[in-house]
Amino acid sequence: MEDNHQCCSTDRSTERPEKIKSNLISRLNRVEGQVRGIRGMVEKDVYCDDILNQIAAVQSALNAVGKMLLEGHMKSCVMDRIQQGDHEVIDELLKTMNKLMK
Repeated sequence: MEDNHQCCSTDRSTERPEKIKSNLISRLNRVEGQVRGIRGMVEKDVYCDDILNQIAAVQSALNAVGKMLLEGHMKSCVMDRIQQGDHEVIDELLKTMNKLMK
């Protein structure tokens, strides 16, 4: 992952390099398609185990997106805020990680 993110803690936005943004969007588009596929499977009364396997695949894909975002967040936003003396970002990061790990 590239380290040239721009994090601005005042307006809560993060500029991502176009390559990373494009990768994230592609992954999320695939997840969206998988979720629509699962809905179709339910509508067609597909065997439960097959649907559950697709749900597991979607969860794995979302976890991969989350890991990419977390890595970029820690290397840019969190690091920048710590260097600026804002140590509250650690508590924010811990809360976010607890949510991701549920």
